[in-house]
Amino acid sequence: MMAGVLTDSQLRARWRGEKTLTVPQDTVITPAAMDFLRENNISLSRRSEGMTVEENPGGRYVEAATGRPMAEKTEDMTHLRGNLLVPKTHPRIAFRGKLDSVMADTLLAQCLAREKGCAMAEDGLGEVLQALRAILAAEVKEEPLSPPTLFGLDSDRLRWVSQHIQEEMGMPHPIPEHTMGSLALTINRLRTQIRETELAAAAAFTGEREDLLLALNRLSSAVYILFCRLVAEQTGRFR
Repeated sequence: MMAGVLTDSQLRARWRGEKTLTVPQDTVITPAAMDFLRENNISLSRRSEGMTVEENPGGRYVEAATGRPMAEKTEDMTHLRGNLLVPKTHPRIAFRGKLDSVMADTLLAQCLAREKGCAMAEDGLGEVLQALRAILAAEVKEEPLSPPTLFGLDSDRLRWVSQHIQEEMGMPHPIPEHTMGSLALTINRLRTQIRETELAAAAAFTGEREDLLLALNRLSSAVYILFCRLVAEQTGRFR
């Protein structure tokens, strides 16, 4: 379940002069809301599994694992969202790192496609990049993500085409070979990187965010389709 966010405007609307505020354990308190708590000398309590933990609102940040306020962000911590801090080794941060890397490599592949004069690959990789950026935005903002549509193919069609290359392109599933050239092999490598990113998402969101896992799964299918189309084009079979 996604955590709620408590802003200063929400506090001002609900505050009736109480000196103690109790919120769920995973509630994100914005910096402006923390300022409001300090200014009005309000104690903050976090409720978790029947237990209530008192906090000092004097910290600008909050440690996600404990709810402990922190005046400064240490070098081994980073923002999960808002003022909520987690270690840089947190699975969600690792997932974001994978997304960052795969977006960078998508751009490099797109640049190579342009240099090779392959508009099909350049345009297709542009769609892949936009889908990756949408995944990152949905994860950071904790917003739902709709199943992706790429190359004019919806989620179900992407899956089907990636599994039926013979029917779609008149050739068997291609086995990567060095003779395919740098662009095809770069796109094939990108497919493997998206698979690794999907695994990072599965580790970060055990039993949650099926929308992100679905999007990444279909993205790897889309990149495989792009790889196959390029190989088919090289052999004169693309249709």
